[in-house]
Amino acid sequence: MSAPGVKDLLDVAINAAYVAGRRTLAYFNTGIEVETKADDTPVTRADREAETIIRAEIEKHFPTHAIEGEEYGATTGDARYRWVVDPIDGTKSFIRGVPFYGTLIGVEIDHVATVGVIYLPALDEMVYAASGYGAFWNGRKAQVSKVARLEEAGVCTSDELMSRKRSGAYDRIIRRARFARTWGDCYGYVLVATGRAEVMLDPVMHPWDCAPCLPILQEAGGRCTDWKGNATFRGGDLVATNGALHSDILEFLKA
Repeated sequence: MSAPGVKDLLDVAINAAYVAGRRTLAYFNTGIEVETKADDTPVTRADREAETIIRAEIEKHFPTHAIEGEEYGATTGDARYRWVVDPIDGTKSFIRGVPFYGTLIGVEIDHVATVGVIYLPALDEMVYAASGYGAFWNGRKAQVSKVARLEEAGVCTSDELMSRKRSGAYDRIIRRARFARTWGDCYGYVLVATGRAEVMLDPVMHPWDCAPCLPILQEAGGRCTDWKGNATFRGGDLVATNGALHSDILEFLKA
């Protein structure tokens, strides 16, 4: 079997995210039963069903590829290709009926984040990218904003309390920013990639929480790194910007 092209991977990722995301809507705002995992995070039947759908779609097209998912762990496979899956990013929002949750799929090729898809089912927004192909938002080109001053920027985070606990950087940033909101989880990264906010940061991240973010932000003209400035979604934290503000934000985060 010949090696799949980047566009082939992207097409499968888009379809898998859409089908799985639409499935979550069957449980959205229904009072679904919530369980607590060993790490004290919530999980529902919707999370598990959506990941099962995604895995089945990947395995149908690329049966030898490795898959790493939040709910069902990692499978071994072709070391060149690893799919990283979060069926519901923002489960706490999902179980409270807040629509800012998403279905996330990222693909690494030779350990490089190359393909990213974020689908927001309750908002019906799809943002996707592949290295060299650009970033798109519901079929239109996705582009970060041109804001070049923090005083004009919108700053988002998933967890304001945790951001403050991590360091004083968050407070110093939002004192300078035009506005700050907790439009978090994957939705914050979508806002930056589509020019509706300029900075999104998370002090604690798992790989499946942010695997699509690097290719999406890069292809949209922004930057996405860990807090040390490394272009990785495996650094344990993450910050995304429109690019123009990235160096300034990293200086805050170093303090």
